[in-house]
Amino acid sequence: MPDVKVSIGGREFEVACQTGEEHFLKAAAALLDAEASVLSNQIGRMPESRMLLMAGLMLADKTAGIDEQLRLLEQKLSSQEKLIEELRGRPESQAKTVEVAVIPPQLTESLAEIAARAESIAAAVEERAAS
Repeated sequence: MPDVKVSIGGREFEVACQTGEEHFLKAAAALLDAEASVLSNQIGRMPESRMLLMAGLMLADKTAGIDEQLRLLEQKLSSQEKLIEELRGRPESQAKTVEVAVIPPQLTESLAEIAARAESIAAAVEERAAS
């Protein structure tokens, strides 16, 4: 089990950890050191136990805030996933078909005959009006 030297709040500590966990221990110590440095800058020198307690409490407060944000984001993700599944479950929209009436050829012929008669009547009326 390796021993790792870490610096927290300007003080050196030797901490044992599992083999291969040194990087994680150093990262955690760096977080604790950052909080302890803030305390040292604000309050000044204090007993080691108080500095570690206060720095730990500050980290715990940040962790609680992050946990709450994570919980809210997980709820939002869950509701979005439900919405996606609901939208996927909807039936495909059917394309609206527009029916165009087909004019039978007999009707076209009849209309042509009516138009021809109307033209001949109009011509006859114009001849009578002119005479």
